[in-house]
Amino acid sequence: MRTLFAEDFTVAAPPLELGDDEIHLWIFPWQGIGAEKSGTPPCLRQTLAAYLGVDADDLRIERNAAGKPYLANAALEFNISHSDDALLIGLSRGQELGVDIEGGGRVRPYLEIARRYFTVDEAAALARLPGDRLARSFIELWSAKEAVLKAIGRGIAFGLDRVGFELDGEGRTRRLLHLAAEAGTPAQWRLVRLSPQAGITGALAWRGPEMRLRAFAVAAPSRLRRSARLARP
Repeated sequence: MRTLFAEDFTVAAPPLELGDDEIHLWIFPWQGIGAEKSGTPPCLRQTLAAYLGVDADDLRIERNAAGKPYLANAALEFNISHSDDALLIGLSRGQELGVDIEGGGRVRPYLEIARRYFTVDEAAALARLPGDRLARSFIELWSAKEAVLKAIGRGIAFGLDRVGFELDGEGRTRRLLHLAAEAGTPAQWRLVRLSPQAGITGALAWRGPEMRLRAFAVAAPSRLRRSARLARP
């Protein structure tokens, strides 16, 4: 799995031209962004509207049975995730995708969770790690699993143990090893690790052909507000 680091996220403001063979990633500072009563962050609505060249109030963001948001009246695929410090949006013209980011600030019973919800091999690989690597490896693996589950459109309820990864000797998530038959085969899937800023770990996943990835960082929400009504280039 390749990794996109902070230096791979170019400072910009939406919208940018999005080709049919591209996936765009946007990282926003989460602190102070807030959300509408529906739970939709304003920066998501503004970003989608900017790419589509429409008024943000005209967008219909709905959710499927598993809670995954989607646009009901526009041909633009997206997915979103946030931690305490950042919000990530993934966009494409027709490719379903899943994104996840996780902060490392919260201590969890990592091995207990892994033994209960992950595959036997994953839990065993995590158990072999020294304590100073366990948290990082668990969070990286969790974010890869969640990105795949979100791309499927089912979320965690699909089963964390139905998406299995191989870990290397250092505890890094190496590759997708197996998954439930209804989700396709591992060879059909593409995964990218994300490290968009200090303390944030994440993943992007999609089932389909190779896509060109472009990653951007919005330094201040005010820049987005000024550009939100721009039409698609």
